[in-house]
Amino acid sequence: MTPTESAAIFTHQNVAIIGGGPAGLMAAEVLSQAGVQVDLYDAMPSVGRKLLLAGIGGLNITHSEDYQKFCARYGAEQALLQPSLDQFPPEALRTWVRTLGIDTFVGTSGRVFPKEMKAAPLLRAWLHRLRQKGVRFHVRHRWHGWAEDGSLQLTGPDGDITIKPNATLLALGGASWPKLGSDGSWTTPLANKGIDITPLQSANCGFAVPWSALLQQKFSGEPLKSIAIRFNDHAGNEHHRQGECIVSREGIEGSLIYALSRPLRDTINATGSATFYIDLAPDRSPEKILDALCRRGSKSLSSYLKSALGFNGVKTALLYEMLGKAQINDLKTLAATIKALPITVHATRPIAEAISTAGGIRFSNIDPNFMIKKLPGVFVAGEMLDWEAPTGGYLLNGCLATGLHAGRGALAWLTARARPQSSA
Repeated sequence: MTPTESAAIFTHQNVAIIGGGPAGLMAAEVLSQAGVQVDLYDAMPSVGRKLLLAGIGGLNITHSEDYQKFCARYGAEQALLQPSLDQFPPEALRTWVRTLGIDTFVGTSGRVFPKEMKAAPLLRAWLHRLRQKGVRFHVRHRWHGWAEDGSLQLTGPDGDITIKPNATLLALGGASWPKLGSDGSWTTPLANKGIDITPLQSANCGFAVPWSALLQQKFSGEPLKSIAIRFNDHAGNEHHRQGECIVSREGIEGSLIYALSRPLRDTINATGSATFYIDLAPDRSPEKILDALCRRGSKSLSSYLKSALGFNGVKTALLYEMLGKAQINDLKTLAATIKALPITVHATRPIAEAISTAGGIRFSNIDPNFMIKKLPGVFVAGEMLDWEAPTGGYLLNGCLATGLHAGRGALAWLTARARPQSSA
């Protein structure tokens, strides 16, 4: 299709996008570049708030690892997301970022970041380009569902409004960090329309552990560095990772825990609990640890563990937490626990604290263009769909890819509907 033909087809075509996160903004870019008038509505006073939060510690936009390995990170949903990822793989994402005037680099972990690390410059450049393309932003507008005639119902600063666009694209996110706009309230109007939704759950999250009052008071927020975690899930799969995590007042969290949050959560759902084992000294064998303990002499245990094994206070506190004063003096038991300290968890931390959510609209409800089958002309993208991804750039890449996919799907649908009219 030539640019002239495209412009003719999309003249007077209007698409309403509900949600101003990465998926909604990417869909807005695809549609506006084709000449469609896009009106984007967001409940918050400004768009892209969760993206800005993610960029506080350095915006991780994607990952540089081998593409097949990259795609495998999406787990059970890989096949469902593959068409989207193939449209917007990591290299394409990096090229797109450069079109915004922002260079990227690969960190030592293989993660990809903007050169300035922050999200704000990227978001500013992106919004400027979208406005130049004619995208109209309507903030402080909360979507409630559909009226009987099929129009969209929203509440804005001046009260209730209804709109009836040529197509609608929903990109309302999951339910994590609701204060930033994604609160999962969209599940109600969609469920009322007969759309199958997998219940939303915490993903990339911490887990609740009933620590003693002493550990809560003295060691909350302390990092557990240079450790490894071993875990056998309910399906018999063994997981082994090294890294670090954090002991919080409510339990345990941090990058190493987030990486295992899906199998831990699924095991809890299946069996009621999950037990994993922390190796507090992964660079030492059990024999070397026992030998070191036998040479303790008259030193206190805490000071000796610090000098001989490099343990900080929280590692020693965890040993006391699990063993008690009687067992901790049994050197064989102590050495074994240093290599395999058991932590049993029964629940994730609440969705509001999670980095992202699992669950959402099941892919069986949408066609290959990401249009909801029961709602012609309504497309969906981002975390509203039933998938999840680990931290490391996979979540943002997936949201952008599904936004692009849904935006192209909406274009295809508008084109198919407009062609008979243009040829008449």
